Amino acid sequence: MRIATWNVNSITARLPRLLAWLESSRPDVLCLQEVKCAADAFPYEELRGLGYEAAVNATGRWNGVAVLSRVGIADVVTGLPGGPDFEGAQEPRAISATCGPARVWSVYVPNGRDVEHDHYGYKLRWFEALRDAVAADAAGARPFAVLGDYNVAPTDDDVYDPAVFEGATHVTPAERAALAALRDTGLSDVVPRPLKYDHPYTYWDYRQLCFPKNRGMRIDLVYGNAAFSGAVKDAYVDREERKGKGASDHAPVVVDLDV
Repeated sequence: MRIATWNVNSITARLPRLLAWLESSRPDVLCLQEVKCAADAFPYEELRGLGYEAAVNATGRWNGVAVLSRVGIADVVTGLPGGPDFEGAQEPRAISATCGPARVWSVYVPNGRDVEHDHYGYKLRWFEALRDAVAADAAGARPFAVLGDYNVAPTDDDVYDPAVFEGATHVTPAERAALAALRDTGLSDVVPRPLKYDHPYTYWDYRQLCFPKNRGMRIDLVYGNAAFSGAVKDAYVDREERKGKGASDHAPVVVDLDV
């Protein structure tokens, strides 16, 4: 079974590349983030043509998550149970579903913006709600994983130059503690390091030639429970998909399981 996650940074802008990637990589399940469209504008028909059903949590031009599956979708939960509001609204940042033998969450964790910004506190509260929401499945016997754009680099090795990020979000002790608390529910990072290269970054800013210079961050993660991580046979960042015209600023992360 192949399960992947990808922040596509607008499914409308990325649709030709997404469809081509689905045809070439053939994941059984794909978790998407930052789809940036309303649910009724989601390209269901195009995806159905490739054999994929879709569960979507999206409301407009910002945020938005989805789960695509060609092995069935059941028990869909839209949103983060107990999740905090931001500026009086529940943002579409989480969706979960059972796909074949596995249960997955697609999450787009709040960015945090700046450590002095209200969004930073919101990010930490969102992590707390996520931890509480996944605890039962994380401790369970069924293969289970939380996949997505976590907007946190787990360690200094997951950014190209720690000095550049000093004092910024994505690397603060509080954010990394939130990740550790999530792992403590029974989850672990299933993507081994190093992979085929020293720094398997998943995100490179569009500006300042960050991708050609490999000035990246590893913030797209797959955290699985014991049943999930024990079944992993291979995992990789599809760095090739970050190349070329019209690419997302994130690369897909792909995990192959024997389940």
